[in-house]
Amino acid sequence: MESKVKTTTFSYVHALKEELKKVSWTNKAELRFCTKLVVGAIFCFGLGIYGADLMVRGVLDLFGITVRFLFGGWHA
Repeated sequence: MESKVKTTTFSYVHALKEELKKVSWTNKAELRFCTKLVVGAIFCFGLGIYGADLMVRGVLDLFGITVRFLFGGWHA
């Protein structure tokens, strides 16, 4: 039983090494470019979400001011 496990493990490791030889790995320049691209995209999306949040908050504040103006202040 133990030899079958060893054979299976070794064949798996051998097949894994063979598959890893087929992978096309990126070079340093391409990796740096892609990293900068991802960081820049995250920064832009963050700014977009921040801008959308400011707009929604402004609309809701304006709505609250309008309601208070029309119906008076609500006091608990």
